[in-house]
Amino acid sequence: MARNGGKVLTHKQLLSDVWGPDYIAEMNSLRVFMATLRRKTEKQPAQPRYLLTDQGVGYRLADD
Repeated sequence: MARNGGKVLTHKQLLSDVWGPDYIAEMNSLRVFMATLRRKTEKQPAQPRYLLTDQGVGYRLADD
């Protein structure tokens, strides 16, 4: 995500790049991972400023 600041990375793309192609159906695992990452990095995880969700598409790292 850091290499692609501001660009949306799809769920499948993230799952494949991080855990491998056998895990592209593990959407719940990705959601749990992102929630955990937000709790560790965001002041207000329920209102993220850095790790943003594009509903139905994927996630992106804010580029500001």
